[in-house]
Amino acid sequence: MLKMDFDAHNEEVKRVWESFRTGDPIRMPVILGINPRVWLLDPALNTEKISFERYFNDPDVMLDVVLRTQDYIRHNLIADHPMGLPKEGWQVSVDLQNVHEAAWLGAPVRFPAQNCPYAEPFLTDENRAAFLERPIPGAFDGIYGQGLAFYEKMRQRIREGYEYRGVPVTGVSLPLRGTDGPMTVACNIRGTDTFCVDLLEEPEFADELLSYLTEAIIERTKAQRRYFGLPEREEGYGFADDDIALLSCGMYEERVLPHHRRMVEELGTPGVRNSIHLCGDATRHFLRIRDELNVYSFDTGFPVRHGELVRALGPEVRVNGGVHVNTLLAGTPEEVFAEASRIRAAVEPYTKRFVMREANNLSPCTPPENLMAMYRAAGGCNF
Repeated sequence: MLKMDFDAHNEEVKRVWESFRTGDPIRMPVILGINPRVWLLDPALNTEKISFERYFNDPDVMLDVVLRTQDYIRHNLIADHPMGLPKEGWQVSVDLQNVHEAAWLGAPVRFPAQNCPYAEPFLTDENRAAFLERPIPGAFDGIYGQGLAFYEKMRQRIREGYEYRGVPVTGVSLPLRGTDGPMTVACNIRGTDTFCVDLLEEPEFADELLSYLTEAIIERTKAQRRYFGLPEREEGYGFADDDIALLSCGMYEERVLPHHRRMVEELGTPGVRNSIHLCGDATRHFLRIRDELNVYSFDTGFPVRHGELVRALGPEVRVNGGVHVNTLLAGTPEEVFAEASRIRAAVEPYTKRFVMREANNLSPCTPPENLMAMYRAAGGCNF
C-alpha cells in the first residue's frame, strides 16, 4: 500500500481536472486503463486462483473480484483518480470483457489458462451467407442477457446492504456496452487475416458484412439505451475500432469510414464533439477522423510519435497517450521516468490537452513504483 495522504491526493485530483476542463491545467493529468485482469492474473493478489472463466460466469464472484480490484487500485496504483476507501461507497460494474459483441453474434468464448477470454472466429465461407440473412439478435440476447441478469443480481446485493471492507456498495453501472467497431468485430468473428483478404479479394462481401455489423451496433445500442430510459443519442459519442490500424489511409476512407460516419450520425448528437479509442499505430487516420467524425478526443496505444501527433491535431484536441506497457511492466523506475519525461517534453510545446497514460491497458504485475515514476514525470506530487 502506498504511504500517502489519500485525502490530500483526492483534493489535488479535483483541482487538476477542474483546471484541465478550463483549458489551463495546473499540471498534466495521469490516467490508467485497468480492468480486473490486473487482479485475476497476478498470483500475488489472486492467491485463491480464481479463474477468468469462474469470474466471467458467476455474478457473486464477479462482484467480489471487481471490488478487490478497485481496492488494490485505490491503495497501490497512483494516477489522477480517487484513492483510499471511497467515502460515498463503492461503485461496481458488470464486466463482459472485449468478447461481448462477437459472443452476442455467435462466437464461442474461450478461456485460456492465465490469460483473458477471447472470442473464437466462427464465420466461414460455408456459413457466411446464412449469417448475413438472419435477423440481428435482440439487444439482450445471449451475453447481453447475462449482463442484464448480473446487473440485477448486483443491485439485489446492494439492496441487501452488501459491504466491502466496512464500506457499503452503493451503485452498479448500467450494463450498456459500447462497440469495438465494425472493422474489429468483423476481424473477431471472421478472423483477422481472413477478413483483410476479404477486403481485397471479395470487397462486396466485406462491405455487406461491415454494413450488417454497423446496423447491429446501432440497433443494439439504441434498444439498450431505450430499455434504461436513456436518449438514443449520446452527448458526445465514444467508440473504438482498433483494427483500422491494419488499413492504409485509402482503404480506411473508402471501406470503413462510411460505416463510422453512419454510427456517429445515428448515435451521436449533431454539433457535439465525439471521442475514439484506437490502439496500435492508427495515427495516420486521426486527421481524417477528426474532420469527418468530429472527434476531438483520441485514446491512443503504441507506437505513437506524440509530439508530431499533437502538433498535427491542434491544441483543441485531447490526446491520451504515454509509456509503453512493456516498459512499465519490465523497466526500472528510472527508465519509466525518462520515457514519460521525454513524452511530456515532446507534447508540451503544442498542447495543454495531453493526458499521460499507459499505452495501452495496464499489464498484470506492473510494479506500483513504475507508475509512481510516470506520475512524477508528468508533474505529480513527490511523496
